[in-house]
Amino acid sequence: MNDDLACHLYLLAHDDAAEGPYNRSRTQLLVRAAALIDLAARGRLVENGGTVTVSGTEPTGDPVLDGVLRDAAGGHGWKHLVRRHRKQTLTQVEDRLVAAGLLGVKVPRTPFGTRRLTVTDRAVPAALRTRVSAVLHADGPVREVPVADAALLALAAAGGIRSVVTRQDQKTFRARIDACTGCLAALAPGLEKAVRALPTTMIAAQGGMGGS
Repeated sequence: MNDDLACHLYLLAHDDAAEGPYNRSRTQLLVRAAALIDLAARGRLVENGGTVTVSGTEPTGDPVLDGVLRDAAGGHGWKHLVRRHRKQTLTQVEDRLVAAGLLGVKVPRTPFGTRRLTVTDRAVPAALRTRVSAVLHADGPVREVPVADAALLALAAAGGIRSVVTRQDQKTFRARIDACTGCLAALAPGLEKAVRALPTTMIAAQGGMGGS
């Protein structure tokens, strides 16, 4: 779990009061984007002429990432892959965190109820927030920031996770956030564009226009 970007993003997005993500629709897209960034950083997804292709045939050993790899085999663009099967990916991330003992489950009282999820050790998301905050407030060059940390900051800002990046942070550190988002272009230019487009993608998804 130490290097699992999708799980880290989920923990940043978890809201104790809501007993789940701060916004489920947005978090679906954020965890998909995190998984795509993770796979690109591992060299398993590459961009050719704007189309995403899979490199290698070995499974990653992570069911979430392996599912995203299967989705990418059809030769789509990054924005399409961010939207594709996002609900399923979010549930898989939650199941993985439950299996790892990082989330506890409260079974719904009715057949159509929503399961409630609680973080079992609040020090874990707190440490992640501290890690992202350190990147946000640092003075050093962004090129020295680990890709995973830059990605978490970029995604938290794009998704409006206010427990991580406040509205004031968004204004004060706009250049820093922009630079961290720009780091993703080194993995794939289209991936950076897809992350920058997330706010618009989220509006479309909540309006029923975002795919399945």
